[in-house]
This record gives sequence, C-alpha cells and structure tokens, in this order.
Amino acid sequence: MKAKQKVVLYKEIEQQALIKLKTHFDLSYFPVVNENNREAFIEALKNADGLIGASMSMPAELLKLAPNVKVLSTISVGVDQFDIDYINQNKIALMHTPNVLTETTADTLFTLLLCAARRAVELSNMVRNGHWKNSITSEYFGVNVHGKTLGIVGMGRIGYAVAKRAFHGFDMQVNYYNRSANQEAENTLNAKRLTLDELLKSSDFICVVVPLSADTEKLISEEQFKLMKPDAIFINGSRGKVIDEKALINALNNKVIRGAGLDVFEVEPLPASSPLCTMDNAVIFPHIGSATAETRLAMANCAVDNMINALQQDFSKNCFNRDVLKIG
Repeated sequence: MKAKQKVVLYKEIEQQALIKLKTHFDLSYFPVVNENNREAFIEALKNADGLIGASMSMPAELLKLAPNVKVLSTISVGVDQFDIDYINQNKIALMHTPNVLTETTADTLFTLLLCAARRAVELSNMVRNGHWKNSITSEYFGVNVHGKTLGIVGMGRIGYAVAKRAFHGFDMQVNYYNRSANQEAENTLNAKRLTLDELLKSSDFICVVVPLSADTEKLISEEQFKLMKPDAIFINGSRGKVIDEKALINALNNKVIRGAGLDVFEVEPLPASSPLCTMDNAVIFPHIGSATAETRLAMANCAVDNMINALQQDFSKNCFNRDVLKIG
C-alpha cells in the first residue's frame, strides 16, 4: 500500500475540512504555531510534501526548512505572506482561494462605506454611553450614499462585486482605476475607467481593493489624499501596506478628507496605541472581510481541495503561479 503524502496544517480549520485532510494525507496539525510548538512544527516541515494554512509569514528562510515541499495551499486570496521569488524558483505550486470569498468581502466593504457615511459606530457609541439627550442636530449629520460617485481602485472580482452593489442598490456612478479595462463593468454597470488622479479628484467615496505588490505598496499616500474631496470617504479592503497609514491618520486629523472605513492595517492586530482607535471619523474592523461561518468553511474546503488536486499534479484551478509551473 502506497504511503500517504505528508501535509502540515498550520491553522485551525473547521472539522469538516480537517477530516477530509486527515483522510487523504499523513497530517501534522498545528492549530496555532507558537513558542510552545515551534520546534515540533519545524521538525514536521522537514518531510512535508505540502503546507496548508493562513495568517503566517512564509519567508524563504522558513520554506527552506521544507526541502521536499511541492505544494503550498493558503486559505486566502492574498499571497503577500509568501516569498514568491523563492517559490517560483523552486517550482512550488502556490494555491489560493480567489472565488469563494468575493461576495462576502464586498458585503464587508459596503458595510464600512455605509457605517462611515452615516457615522454609525460613533453614534451608536453615543447612545450606549448615555449621551443621546435630544434630537440629533447638524453636528452629527452623516452624508448620503445613494446617487453619489464611487471610485474603485482595482476592478477585479471584489471590485466588480462592490460596483454591483453601488450601481444596482444605490444608483451610484461607478468610476474605476485598473491596469486594464473591465468591459463587463463598463457594459453592465456603466463604469468609467479613469486615471488614478482623475478618480481621486472626482469620487465621493474611494474604495481600494488591489493586491499588495511592489507596485501597489503605499499607492495611496499624502499626495493622493490631498487630491480627494474634503467630504470624501476612503475605504481600504486590500492590504494595510497599500496605504501610507501615517498619511491617512494626518488626513483624518486635519480634515483633508471626511472619514475612512478600514478592515486592514500596516500592523495587525492594530495596536491599541494607534491614533485610529480614538478617531470618531475612522470606522475600523479587525480584518473581517471574509469572516462569516459559511465563507470560512468554503475557504477551508477550497484550500483542502486545492491541496488534493495539486499533489496529484492538477493545477487547473486556483493555482497562483500556474504559468511558472509550466516553464521547464
């Protein structure tokens, strides 16, 4: 009987997905990796054929400790936690979960937009703290969402899902900035492709949903915030490092823009000492873009299926570096 391939799981996942992994592989399971089990984790890497998990940095120094690894399966869309150059040079398949969380993440981003526009968290806290004494006066007014202009930076799957909500649900004009034209968005949502500067100047709401890369790191900084309308509301659902967080804090403090809704940060978890934690004009979520029971289960199942398929040399679905694997 052929021995099962060895897989290391470095993230707690739903029982259904865990059972499937155990059925197919000789599994080493680390619900969390910390100082108490790091040595055992490193030992397990030595003979691993595959690694599966999320929320952990995977630099070359760590990957080198797994010389036999053939497949990396991340329970996420983003792959910025991996050393892509090392993975490509060593022809390791990098699998991810790009489709199952699109709609849930778009829901989260539109929630941020609505909360920031109507000052929902700030006013909810006012009620909870016993400060609601009279009818709300103009100093607590929010702004309308319907009929406004939404600028989306990055018109991929999630950007398009956000645009659908804006166009069909709130009669918003959708503008977008993207490396290439999205004909579906233009044809079905009347979206207009603009330069980044044009988008920033013309939009009432700006939503960033680009992957983190050398080209997008600090894509939005002091200069970009100054281009925005004074009443603009800025939403970041990409990665924290796509934004110059210090520049954003200054823009909020100095009322260069009206407000922000953030699900991601340069450092996560966000330190309690961050000025963002005390700003009424910043709605902050703890990176919950895909955090529903249904979506997290779907992501885990997708990642498990990705591992099964890839270790059988099937890279037809969800392989981030499929083109690289075809070389040589």
